[in-house]
Amino acid sequence: MIFRNLLLSLILASIVSTCDPNKQSDNTSESHNITAVSHSLVLASDIKWEPLNPARGDQSPRAGTLWGDRNGSEPTGFLVKFAEGFSSPPHIHNITYKGVVIHGLIHNDDPTAENMWMASGSFWTQPAGEPHITAAKAEENMAFIEIEKGPYLVKPTDEAFDKGEKPINVDVSNLVWVDLAVKHATKQPAKVAYLWSKAKDDHLNGSLLKLPAGFKGEIQSSDSTFRAVVIQGHPLYRATKKEKAVALEAGSYFSSEGEFAHQLSTENDGESILYIRSRGKFELVEAQ
Repeated sequence: MIFRNLLLSLILASIVSTCDPNKQSDNTSESHNITAVSHSLVLASDIKWEPLNPARGDQSPRAGTLWGDRNGSEPTGFLVKFAEGFSSPPHIHNITYKGVVIHGLIHNDDPTAENMWMASGSFWTQPAGEPHITAAKAEENMAFIEIEKGPYLVKPTDEAFDKGEKPINVDVSNLVWVDLAVKHATKQPAKVAYLWSKAKDDHLNGSLLKLPAGFKGEIQSSDSTFRAVVIQGHPLYRATKKEKAVALEAGSYFSSEGEFAHQLSTENDGESILYIRSRGKFELVEAQ
């Protein structure tokens, strides 16, 4: 298990650009067309929670939708909460999903694998049709889950199938962080960890953005898809410079379509980490 994690650390940059399990959807799963500029904000405190798998009743993890509809056919992002000591029976999903740990310790792997407890900021992918279990052991456990096309279904292992995809588990300690170019930068650099696909024009891609303590500026995006989920920290957010800033808890979400600038700042004693899903590149600009 340790060897696998170290190996992933060395080759992650090439894996995510060439072996994304949903790369065939890069240019189709979310529309290129921009009919009007729009933006949205969902606070963690306003999320509505429901059973992830209603068939398990009170034993089911809780799910809260950020965008889309996991019971429909569109791309969807949602949060999942796991109770302390939760462990699922072996099962499969009909579709591939990506996950980022927000709180606690989460294990997701083959039913026979040793536990690999992934902490906040860790990233994994679960291929469609592959038997696995999911477990959690901290007092509070939450993850962000993303699918390219629903519905998101839980099925028994006797319906397993092989699509030729391989799972990826990357512990937070093995993420590869690189400095991100920032316009007008005066403080320590922001950093980015590229998770899947390539951050270039017309390509859907996913990354983690680390804003340093004391940052004040904006994220600029001009394409049809920009979505951000708070993974760590409590960044202050406002859609425009005229609005009052709102402190975002982990699990909060903001997005835009078209040319838009999201205003962000961090406290002097704490950094923030965001998961970014975007079509093409985004730009970070520090306030002068």
